[in-house]
Amino acid sequence: MVDVERWKKEAAEAAVELVRPGMILGLGHGSTARYALLKIAELLRTGKLWDIKGVPCSKKVEEEAKALGIPLTTLEEHPELDLTIDGADEIDPKLNVIKGGGGAMLREKIVAQATKYQVIVADHTKFSERLGTRAAVPVEVLPFGWRTHVSFLEGLGAKVSLRRNPDGSPFLTDQGNYVLDCYFGPIADPRELARALEGRAGILGHGLFLGLVDEVFLAGPSGLQRLRA
Repeated sequence: MVDVERWKKEAAEAAVELVRPGMILGLGHGSTARYALLKIAELLRTGKLWDIKGVPCSKKVEEEAKALGIPLTTLEEHPELDLTIDGADEIDPKLNVIKGGGGAMLREKIVAQATKYQVIVADHTKFSERLGTRAAVPVEVLPFGWRTHVSFLEGLGAKVSLRRNPDGSPFLTDQGNYVLDCYFGPIADPRELARALEGRAGILGHGLFLGLVDEVFLAGPSGLQRLRA
């Protein structure tokens, strides 16, 4: 566990070297992306970085960035971002990823789509030859009629569970929606699955990020790897 945290930190801090003064940044959600947030704040405090603004991918990241003194903006003010640094739950050789373990995948995808250069930071355990081998695909759904999606998702080959809080209540995204965690196993055709999910009313988003990532910083026992699309 200590090694994994060290690798996360190594990958995130290496990615922050891409940040330049004047940039508008997407600030990713999750335990690995948090190390990037901490490094950006440190560089701002020490005067090694200046004149940047960030668009947070979640309310939690917004609160932390404010506490760290990172200037924030919105996509309404800056609809095009220079760089986003975010984490992932699983990465394949084509740099397609699964995200959403923290429940922020809808906002994260909106930010990714608005970004000129999308970077993923992760430890080596997140790499798989095929998406779905290690991670579930989170699917964000309206609370209204959420159970009607379960049989649909099962028909696509998933084992489905409603994400819950420790007290047993349904987990809510920042938009107030539910998350269905869908365990497909290795996915033969992620794009076909994405199209099926996007064609159903009531499904608002999913954790398949396909063709959105430009570079991955992957750290592990053999060192740091930079994988480019």
